[in-house]
Amino acid sequence: EPTNGLDIETIGWLENFLADYENIVLVVSHDRHFLDSVCTHVADVDRSKIKIFTGNYTFWYESSQLMTKQLGDKNKKTEEKRQALMDFIARFSANASKSKQATSRKKALEKLTLEEIEPSNRKYPGIIFQPLREVGNQILHVENLKKTVDGRVLFDKVTFSVNKNDKIAFVSKDPLAVTHFFNIINAEEIPDHGSYEWGTTITKAFLPVENNEFFKEGKTLMDWLREFVPSHVTDADEPFLRGFLGKMLFSGDDIMKKTNVLSGGEKVRCMISRMMMQNPNVIILDQPTNHLDLESIQAFNEQCIEYKGVVLLTSHDHTFMHTTANRIIELTPSGIIDRLISFDEYLEDDRVHQMQQEMYGRKIMA
Repeated sequence: EPTNGLDIETIGWLENFLADYENIVLVVSHDRHFLDSVCTHVADVDRSKIKIFTGNYTFWYESSQLMTKQLGDKNKKTEEKRQALMDFIARFSANASKSKQATSRKKALEKLTLEEIEPSNRKYPGIIFQPLREVGNQILHVENLKKTVDGRVLFDKVTFSVNKNDKIAFVSKDPLAVTHFFNIINAEEIPDHGSYEWGTTITKAFLPVENNEFFKEGKTLMDWLREFVPSHVTDADEPFLRGFLGKMLFSGDDIMKKTNVLSGGEKVRCMISRMMMQNPNVIILDQPTNHLDLESIQAFNEQCIEYKGVVLLTSHDHTFMHTTANRIIELTPSGIIDRLISFDEYLEDDRVHQMQQEMYGRKIMA
């Protein structure tokens, strides 16, 4: 887990270093972008076996999902299934990544055979946010917000409006800035000055980076979740609650587990069950991949991509940010940078780099 606790810039430097490293690297990580950038092979621990195959994480995952779909479709001819997989392999091998090793990686992918690919035996949670209503024209307006902690200005002059279909990734050179901003717009903190206003049609669900306050008492998962049943639900019986816990892989006697003995990943999965039950049309995610395994991260990421509501997000997970966001807002001590581009485009934008240097008042890593 070499990327734990690192910011995205440092992770990017490490990716480039290891991609060009001419010796052997053995790595375990939940960071999919890191794995894709660094790895030429993956050792898959599944079905009580370890199997090494050529390619990176994304190739293994998408191939495994495609194989599972093809095997489950009884109406398709065997040759059609095979051709679909061959077409997929051809497309992937044509897009070998950026490093000096790109040529050798492409050659390795071209040698891949169908026999190497098997459907995964892993269980993926069912993360599904279903808004009760569509957002209206007014979603969130922020006006001139400022926050200072211990004499340090985290952000100032923050003014923007959220629009329909926005999925906004928030970034900052100060790791505390976005967390404090999210706490403010969720009425958990007070800004130094400025204001914000949510629209009347908005039902929001917030996943905070720190959740220990929710789990101090030793209640069963069933009793814990029952406390958060929204007012629009008239019959929150046991099957109703089991359904939300079951989607997050809490089944059978798991629902009697006490909340004060949960692992970090189990707590996050409980918080996601709570969020789903709210039927939100806006979700706010502060480091959503913390403590989650790859299966949960993948399911969470895919739901955020498909979700029809508004997403406000910050994460150290490069893939999560890039695949989800269509707008980037950077919080700085002297204002914001607001761009309608993808996360990768934002990182590579020379104009953004110039604005960062001006707003932070110092030379920063591009």
